[in-house]
Amino acid sequence: MSVLNLDKLFHPASIAVIGATDRPGAVGKVVLDNILAGGFAGPVYPVNPHTREINGITVYPDVAGLPAGPELAVIATPAATVPEVIVELGRHGTAVAIVLADGFRKPGSDAGNELQQAMLTAARASGMRIIGPNCIGVLLPRIGLNASFAHAQAKPGRLAFLSQSGALCTAVLDWANARGIGFSSFVSLGDAADVDFGDLLDFLGSDPDTHGILLYVESIRHARKFLSAARSVSRNRRVIILKAGRQPAGARAALTHTGALLGNDEVFDAAIRRAGMLRVQTVEDLFSAAETLAFSRPARGPRLLVLTNGGGPGVLVADQLTVEGGTLAVPKPETIAALDEFLPRTWSRGNPVDIIGDADAGRYRRALRVLLDANDFDAILVMLVPTAVVDNVAVARAVAEEAQSAVKPVLTCWLGGESVRAARRVFIEAGVASYFTPELAVRAFMQMVEYDRNQKSLIQTPASTPEAFAPREAAVRSRIRAALDGNRAMLTEPEAKAVLEDYGIPTVPARVAADVNAAVSAAAEIGYPVALKILSPDLTHKSDAGGVLLDIGSPSILAAAAEGMLARVRQLKPDARVEGFTVQPMVRRPGSHELIVGVAEDPVFGPALTFGQGGTAVEVVRDTAVALPPLNDLLADQLIQRTRICRVLQGFRSVRGADLEAVRDVLVRVSELVIDQPEIAELDINPLLVDGDGVIALDARIRVQRARSGGAERLAIRPYPRELEEQVEIQGEKLLIRPIRPEDEPAHREFFARLNPEDLYFRFFRAVHDVTHEQLARFTQIDYDREMALIATRRKPDGTPETLGVVRAVSDADNIAAEFAVIVRTDWHQRGLGQALMERIIAWCRRRGTRRLAGQTLAANTAMQALAKRFGFSRSVPSQGVVNLELPLTAR
Repeated sequence: MSVLNLDKLFHPASIAVIGATDRPGAVGKVVLDNILAGGFAGPVYPVNPHTREINGITVYPDVAGLPAGPELAVIATPAATVPEVIVELGRHGTAVAIVLADGFRKPGSDAGNELQQAMLTAARASGMRIIGPNCIGVLLPRIGLNASFAHAQAKPGRLAFLSQSGALCTAVLDWANARGIGFSSFVSLGDAADVDFGDLLDFLGSDPDTHGILLYVESIRHARKFLSAARSVSRNRRVIILKAGRQPAGARAALTHTGALLGNDEVFDAAIRRAGMLRVQTVEDLFSAAETLAFSRPARGPRLLVLTNGGGPGVLVADQLTVEGGTLAVPKPETIAALDEFLPRTWSRGNPVDIIGDADAGRYRRALRVLLDANDFDAILVMLVPTAVVDNVAVARAVAEEAQSAVKPVLTCWLGGESVRAARRVFIEAGVASYFTPELAVRAFMQMVEYDRNQKSLIQTPASTPEAFAPREAAVRSRIRAALDGNRAMLTEPEAKAVLEDYGIPTVPARVAADVNAAVSAAAEIGYPVALKILSPDLTHKSDAGGVLLDIGSPSILAAAAEGMLARVRQLKPDARVEGFTVQPMVRRPGSHELIVGVAEDPVFGPALTFGQGGTAVEVVRDTAVALPPLNDLLADQLIQRTRICRVLQGFRSVRGADLEAVRDVLVRVSELVIDQPEIAELDINPLLVDGDGVIALDARIRVQRARSGGAERLAIRPYPRELEEQVEIQGEKLLIRPIRPEDEPAHREFFARLNPEDLYFRFFRAVHDVTHEQLARFTQIDYDREMALIATRRKPDGTPETLGVVRAVSDADNIAAEFAVIVRTDWHQRGLGQALMERIIAWCRRRGTRRLAGQTLAANTAMQALAKRFGFSRSVPSQGVVNLELPLTAR
C-alpha cells in the first residue's frame, strides 16, 4: 500500500484541466464548469492548444506553458494522448493525475494494456499517482472541489464514498443530495490502475474529516494490501462495502468437494468479516447504510424497541426483526408503569409500544422520553401511520428534538407518500435517520448490529494455549515432492492421511494392497470388519466409480468384493490406472457426526478453509462456512458457529455433545498445514468423524502443485512469523524473544500491572492507572504486514507465560519510516534486555527495507536516551520536555 502524494489529491493547491473546452456536451467543458462552480480557492489552469480563452479565463496551449506546475491534473483527453501528457506533467512536478478516458483495457487485444502500462511507467518515473482511468473524477466538498463530470455538486459531510463504478457514483450523489447527506470525499476509482481501495483506505483512516467510509467494489487485485488497510481503518472508522458479482459466471471443475463448495463470494465475505467491515447486498442497503452512518449513533446489541401509532406496522417490524436475527426489547415493569400513567388504557403494554392511532406530538414526545430514560434497549424505531386527526409534521419535530439528546440510536419511519414528505424533511434537516418502510428500517438497524459484532470479534482474546504442536514439516515436504516429481497432482489416500498424521490429526490407518490376495492378508492382520477402497491416482471421488465398500465381515466376502470392485471400475472408468486397494478397519462410533474440513485456492485471496456438515451429500446439503488462514482457537470457534450443524454438535435432549475442542484443533492444524506447505492447492477431510470422544479422519484427499510463491506470500493475511522466534540467555536467564500474539493479552495485562508509575509515564507521556481490554487488544492483535511487537517471555513455575519486556515498531504505509517504543518490566531494568529487544527490532526494520526508525521520549527518561545513543540514534529537542530520536537505516 502507498499513500505517497495522496495529500495532494485531497488538498491540492492548484489544478490543471487538460482538454478543457467550451464545446457543449464535452467532458472537458463539464469538468471545468464543475471546478469553477464548486468554489475551489486555488488557481485553475485550463489547457487546450486550440483555445485561448474560456469564459474570460486564460487557456494555456500545453503543460509547458503553465505559469506553475499544478499539484493536481484532470486529464480529459483521449486515451492515446495520456502517456505523453503524464510525462509532461511529471516534468512540472504534478503529484496526482485524474485520468477520465476509457480505452485502456480492450478485451481480446493487448493494445489497451500496453497503453495503460505506458501511462503507469510515465507516472512512476516522477512519483505521480493516477486516479482511474475510466472514472468520473473526484469531489471534495469540504474544499469546494468538484474535479469530475458528475451532474451535481456534493454536500459537505463526514462520509467518504469510494467506487469503481462511475454510474453508481452519480446515482449515490443524486440520492444523497435529496436526503441531505454530505461527504468528506467522493472518489471514482474506475479501473484503479494505480491508486486503489487499499491506498485510499490507508489515507482516509487518519483523515479527521472522515467518520465513515462506503465502498462499491467490483474487483480486488491486491488482497493482502486491501485487507491490511481495511483491518487498520475499521478499528476507528465504520466501513460499509457493497460488492458486485456475487454469483460466479460458471461452476469450475474441482477435484475435491471443497473446490466445488467454495465460491468466490463466500471467500470475499470471509475476508470482509475478518477485516471488521460490514457488507451489504444491494444498492438499497447501501443507501440505508449511508443514512445510518450519517445520522445514527452505533448500536451495541440486537434489542430493538418500537414506538408506533399502528399495530400492523409494529407486527411487520417484529416479523422482519425475527427474519434478520434481531430481538424485540422487553420493557421493564417500571417502564410499563411509567407509560401507564398517561397513555390510553388500550395501549399495547408491551413492545411494540402502540400508543394508539390518535397519538399527537405531545403523546409521542412523552412516551419517547420515558423509553429513552429506561435504557433497556439497543435502539428505538419510531413509526407513524398518517391519520386525519394527527399533525404528522408536528410529531416529527417532537421526535427529532428528543432524538438530539439520545445516547442510543433513534431511527424513524413515517409510512406513506406525499402526506409525510414534509415530516421526512424535518428528519433530514435534524440529522435523524429516516426510512421509507419498516423493513428498510429493521435492515438498517441490523446492519449496525452486525457491524458491532464484527468489531467486537476484532478484539476478542483467544484462550491461552499450550506450546504449539511441532509438526513433521520435512516429512510432509518429502511426500509432496515425491508426488510432484512423479508428475502426480493427487496424493494417494495413504499419503494424504500420513500428511494429516504428521500434523497431529488422527486418521484411520490404511494398508496398501497390490492385489486381491494382498487385500485379504491385510484384512486378516487388521481384523474384520474392514473397509475396502480402490487405489488409483485417477479416481478422486472413489465412491462415484464404485470404488468404496464398507463393513466387509469375512475373507470370502472381501475377495469377491475386491474382484467386483475391479470390474466396476474398469467398466465405469476404463482409463483409470489401478494400483491396488487400501484396506482399513471399520470405525464404529454410534451417535457420531460426519464433518468436512477443506482447503481450496481462491484466485484473489489465496487459500481459504471450509468447515461444515460432511458425507457424500455435502454438495447437496451445503452447510458450510469459510474462513481465511491463519486461524487461532477463537477464529476456529467462530467458523464452527457459522454452520447449522454446530447446534447439533453442541448436543440436544439426551444426545451427548461432540468434542468441539478437538474439531477446533483440527481446523487450527489444517490452517498451519496450508501455511507451511505452499504446494497444497486443495485438501479434503471428508468425512471427519466426531463424537464426544474426539475426532478421526476417515478419508482424505490432497491436490498439490508447484508453488508459485513462498508460503506466506500467497496468503491474504500474513501469518504469525515463527522465524523471528529466538531463544536467548540474559544474565543466566533463558528467555524467548518472539512476536506478540493475541493469546498474550492476559500476560500483557500482568506486565503492565508490574510496571511502576514512572515507567508507565515514560511510555505513555501521561499517568496510566488502568489499561483497558480494547487497548490491550490493539497491543496484542497486530498486523504483521505493517507493524511488529517483539516480547521477551518465559514460563512461570505454574507453566503460564509472563512478559518481561516489549519493543514495538509501526511502519507508515510507504515503509519510509517506522515509529518505535520499548519498555522493560521494572524489576528487569539494567540487565541488558532493552538492548536485546532493540537489536532485533532494528534488524527487522532493516530486513523489510524501512528507511528510518524514529521515536519520542521524555527529556527526563535518560535511560532511554542512553540506550538510543548506543545504537547511533540522533537526538533533537522540538519542544521543552520532549526528545526526538531518529536512526537512518539502509536505504532501499
